[in-house]
Amino acid sequence: MTDAGRPLSGKVALVTGASSGIGEATAVALAQAGAAVAIGARRADRLSALAEKLGGEGARVLTLDLDVTDEASCRDAVARTRAGLGGLDVLVNNAGVMLLGTIVGADVEDWRRMVSTNVLGLMYMTHAAIDGMVEQGSGDVVNISSVAGRTARKGAGVYNASKWAVNAFSESLRQEVTTAGVRISLVEPGAVATELTDHITQPDAKAASQRMYTEMTPLQADDVARAVLYVVSQPAHVAVNEVLVRPTAQER
Repeated sequence: MTDAGRPLSGKVALVTGASSGIGEATAVALAQAGAAVAIGARRADRLSALAEKLGGEGARVLTLDLDVTDEASCRDAVARTRAGLGGLDVLVNNAGVMLLGTIVGADVEDWRRMVSTNVLGLMYMTHAAIDGMVEQGSGDVVNISSVAGRTARKGAGVYNASKWAVNAFSESLRQEVTTAGVRISLVEPGAVATELTDHITQPDAKAASQRMYTEMTPLQADDVARAVLYVVSQPAHVAVNEVLVRPTAQER
């Protein structure tokens, strides 16, 4: 019987983009719920600090040098997780970038980065993990999308497109594997206080985004991590396929 305070005891989770923000908070939440956690990102120093924190709390942790835009890196991350931690039960596709800006006058390198990370990276990781989950007859893939995957807005066109792609991919995959006992879920946050706005390259878009965060109390990364934990802690016959979570004051 599962310990009510540690509902993920005996489970293995892999979290991408775990070096900060939602990914870091999710890794902490899953580890505290009893899971062994593989944490993947490109910033090795931050991963080491997180691994030390989690290990000090008694969690089994594996650090992964992971670039989700590299298909081979994704396959290696999944293989190392299964070999090092004994399996893979939960994949949280969190790695992403939010390079907001107008379409007119855009630097298309921003577009490439968003599509490569938000869409292809998520697909590569899922492709690497899904066959094994189908074979074992269980597993959770949780894709961190966004309210931007539901509502298109001026100044966010390509980010919107990337998140709409995530939502469509997730629903199609859900229909494909649900009878195999594998659950596919979306967690769609609104405004979250993370580093994402720091990376916006268009000055006006960056200023507008940061201003929005001062006009309300945004979500914290822990708020989103709790939503992920809720999704993956359900009994096997319960699939929470979508969770939309916004700051109370966010209108759209």
